[in-house]
Amino acid sequence: MRGAPPMTVYEGAAAQAESSAPPHSPPLAKRSRLSPRQSTWAALVVRAAAVLAPVLLVLETSPEPHGLLPASALIAGTWFIALATTTRTMAVSPFAVGARSGIAVGTLLGVAGVSALSFWIPWLHPGPRQLAIMAVGVFAMSAIAERVAADLPTPRRRLLIVGSSSRATALVEELALRNDLPFECVGVLDALSEQSENGAGTDHQRASRVSAVTAAVHRERPDLVVLADEPRGDDVIALLDAGSLGFRVVGLPTFYEHAFGRVPIQTISPMWFMSVLHLYQRPYSRLTKRVFDVVLAAVGLALSAPFMLVVGCLVYLSDRGPVFYRQVRLGEGGKTFEMTKFRTMVADAEKQGYALWAAQSDPRVTTIGRVLRKARLDELPQLWNVLRGDMSLVGPRPERPEFLQQLTADVPFWTRRHLVKPGITGWAQIRHPYTSDITGTAQKLGYDLYYLKHRSLYLDVAIVVMTAKTILSGSGAR
Repeated sequence: MRGAPPMTVYEGAAAQAESSAPPHSPPLAKRSRLSPRQSTWAALVVRAAAVLAPVLLVLETSPEPHGLLPASALIAGTWFIALATTTRTMAVSPFAVGARSGIAVGTLLGVAGVSALSFWIPWLHPGPRQLAIMAVGVFAMSAIAERVAADLPTPRRRLLIVGSSSRATALVEELALRNDLPFECVGVLDALSEQSENGAGTDHQRASRVSAVTAAVHRERPDLVVLADEPRGDDVIALLDAGSLGFRVVGLPTFYEHAFGRVPIQTISPMWFMSVLHLYQRPYSRLTKRVFDVVLAAVGLALSAPFMLVVGCLVYLSDRGPVFYRQVRLGEGGKTFEMTKFRTMVADAEKQGYALWAAQSDPRVTTIGRVLRKARLDELPQLWNVLRGDMSLVGPRPERPEFLQQLTADVPFWTRRHLVKPGITGWAQIRHPYTSDITGTAQKLGYDLYYLKHRSLYLDVAIVVMTAKTILSGSGAR
């Protein structure tokens, strides 16, 4: 291998991954014939029309239609700026949380902006009813506009991967299965010799590597370069030489966070956690999260109290057993607490004397318990744990201490999820199906680490909304 060139370009990597993907996986979209400028303007027009249409319609039916065009322009402009600002300043990727979450936040900010504008401009005074109708219209039309914009033949972002073939192949194959993501892999650059892999080698080998990376960037003109391995000096020099082409560079874990909303735990090192403690990490204060938890938990308990009484009676009448089930779980910092929920299993579910993983169709679950689990109603008493401060509304699911030793040994960085309070719902619960083994737990940890890094009030609200949607759709069965 000493005489081999230090780098090879695998042309058509996306096509190769597509051919090796499962037969029912969606193919990668074809490259658009529109220029980036044309597609950007088309999407902009669609989004602007979605904001202007409901505002203009409401003002047109107003009993005081004077100043219709100036008022429509000011109100729609304020809303459009709020929506655009929200999209640009979101702490999480829109690919992860979806466009609707950003639209909802932007719509609420638009309501506040229009209200403030009406205070300073006397003749611009939409009433509360008009403002509410506008808000509903802006949200609905903007959600439709995003779907229309997504269907436009916009160019996919050209992706060049630099690094080891195993990690690169895994990424290309996953992208081939996600046709909804706007990425197109145009090539993979892989080191071939041991010298290039460990950073050693002759000056000629290092120069060849720099030349190969620079030539590939000039030829493929990528929008994004993904470093599948830890950055090496030769790669950085090559990318700096081609830096005037306007591409962006990102590490593999960061790209997974951006595109898939999770952290690839097999590829991260302890240094990754520096991003959680980074100087410029956006703070999510304990006070803000605690206020969010207390307000929603108190409202939830007040609204559900009569219903919980009925549920409690049904649980008792099903087999004359205890209504509540209390179980020790691991909380923040690894401290234990007693979690309360409605009993959904038979009273002697663990009569054998040792802890068992809950299975997807567990035979120990009672008839009424299956209904409660399907609707997630068994977790309502955990709102009391939130008020007590043992749990949060949003966070990693609390695990049983009996499984701690096994999980710590089999799943890297598992205990790092204890840096935050456990939650009734969480990012992993809504993004990954129910699991009852070590393998599934390891996969869910990637989503828990994503939440650990990107946690914010916005993400908490988005998770609560997504959880409500999951429950109403019936897809949360366990």
